[in-house]
Parts: sequence; structure tokens; C-alpha cells
Amino acid sequence: MMAQPEGKAFDADSYNAERLRLDEQARDTMRSQLAADSAAEAALPGSVAGAWKWALRKQIWDYMEENDIARFPRPVHHRIPNFVNADLAAQRLADLPEFVAAQCVKVNPDTPQKTVRQLVLTRSKTLLTPQPRLRTGFFSRLTTASFPANDLNEACTSAGVAKFGEPLSLDAKIKVDLIVVGSSCVDPASGARLGKGEGFAELEYGILRWMGAIDDSTLVVTTVHDCQVLQPGAIDPSKMLEHDVAVDVIVTPTRVIRTNTTLPKPGGILWHKLSPQKLGQIRVLQQLKERIERETGTKLPSGPDETLPPLAARGKQPGGRGGGGRGRRSGGGRGRGGGGGVRGGRAPPS
Repeated sequence: MMAQPEGKAFDADSYNAERLRLDEQARDTMRSQLAADSAAEAALPGSVAGAWKWALRKQIWDYMEENDIARFPRPVHHRIPNFVNADLAAQRLADLPEFVAAQCVKVNPDTPQKTVRQLVLTRSKTLLTPQPRLRTGFFSRLTTASFPANDLNEACTSAGVAKFGEPLSLDAKIKVDLIVVGSSCVDPASGARLGKGEGFAELEYGILRWMGAIDDSTLVVTTVHDCQVLQPGAIDPSKMLEHDVAVDVIVTPTRVIRTNTTLPKPGGILWHKLSPQKLGQIRVLQQLKERIERETGTKLPSGPDETLPPLAARGKQPGGRGGGGRGRRSGGGRGRGGGGGVRGGRAPPS
């Protein structure tokens, strides 16, 4: 998506218009999936894995809107919610000894973590960030040398990453020292985290594990508002799915919570959870699957089919760089959360 012809100036307005259009399509899909999952659960409780997560997400999204804790972009429903004093949470995160010591920090591309991305760069660290929903294929790497000094604010936006960032290949030799993720809510007792329901944080984590850029010891941190921190034990850890990535540290505008999580983190991409439809939207995963199968002579498993809601089927357009069909929506559903059979690095499943 949004590939720029060689020698042509980056068109940020066109990039952002297309990004916002696709973002709204993705939210339409999530709204449809929420309705479908809720109906299925009402008819047959326990029939949809992870359907219970939607009620918790909605509770937090509603509370943030009703109490004016939400900030642009609004409404925060079906987003990683931007929150009041997100900048204070970012500053508190930057004081963590693990952040101070880190040389390369991977940060999600959502609005509430923009100040985190700024602090990574202004503290002379390397920023690793994906384009939203991995549409342009993969991660980009930035340092302060990547852009003019007066363009820091732009460089920390999605368009800025596309404009100034160095695209990385699957063969890039990188070591990520710290991962920062956004959340809809998080349980301080177990570190169990809920995102917005698409599973891209988990996919990104799995790709980095496959690359050898992170391991079990890599700290995972989230910045959230205090209201997004659930009562301890609100999430039953046994209900978390195998692709879910727990957080080690929760940072809010007022406090730091070390969860001491014992929840296992995924060892790679869980191909058996990744639907063919989801795979078809993310070119880098298509490339990786083909590569592993070619190099190992082993066909990787595939997740169950995911029926895209009617909203996602309308207005499909020819494919762009980021996946198999620019108009396809990166929805949730039974295939969401990305995953599969590659565990513990590059070894194929047995």
C-alpha cells in the first residue's frame, strides 16, 4: 500500500487519507465480528473462543468515553484508546531502568504511544515500529539520523515512519531490548492483556521471535490510563489463548506495576491459528510461510476459515503492497490474534 514511485516526493496527505479509510474499514469489521460473536455466544455459550474479551473491552471503552478520559481519535471503541495524560505515562516508562538501558525499542503505532516513540528517538535509541496492521509489509527502523531534527513530530506518526523509516527484511539482524504495546485493558495480577481484537501485537511478536530478535526474557510493557487497569484477578488466566502476549510491566500516569507474570509467551507464529483469509491480507506472512515451507520441505498448518462479515466484502479493490487485497479488512473473528505452528525460533512444527 502507498508505495512511492522512485524519485517522487512522499505524499503524506494521500497516505493518511488511505490509512484512515482502511482503519475505518477495519473497525467496521470488528463491530460486525463483535455482533456475530455475541449472537453465537448467546445461542451457545462457550462456542466462540475469546468472545468474553469483547465485554471487557466495551466496558473500558464506554467508561473512557462517558467520563471524558478519551482523547483524539474518538470514539475510542475498536481502537487502542488514546487517554488523558498519555504523555505522563510515557515519561514514567522512560524512567524505567530497562528503558534507560535499552538500545532498540519496538513500539506499537497507535496514538497513545506517540510520546513513547518520541522519547525512544530523543534518548538516542533505535525505534522499531510496524506500519498499522502490517499493511506495507513489515517493520521500519528509525533513529534521529533518519530525519531532519525539526521533523521529529512527523517521524513519530504512521506517515512519518513510512516517509523516513528504513524498511526491514525478514533477514535483518536486529536485537530488540524492550517491547511497548498498547492495550484496551490489562490485569495487574497476571499481566493478561486485551488489545483491540485484531491480534496484530501478537503477530508482530511472533515474527520477531522467528527472526531471533526477541526471546522469553524480552520485557513487554504497556502504557495505559489507570482506569484501564482492571481489578486484580478480573481476567481468568486460564481463559487466555495460546497466542496472547502477557505484559511484564504496566505503566500509567501515576504508577508502575510489575506483574511478575507467569503466563507463557508464544514461541513464534502460531500458523494453526492463522486463517487463510487473515494470511491473505498480510504479505510478509505469506512470504514467510512460503519461505519456511520451501526451506524445510514441510507444509505448515493453516487455521480455520474466517468468514469475513458483509461489510468487509464490499468495495474490495486490487491489492496493494500490504496484503492480498487493499479493500479487505483486517478483522478479528476466530482467526484473529494470528498465530501458528512455528515455535521456539525457526524450527518447523513436528
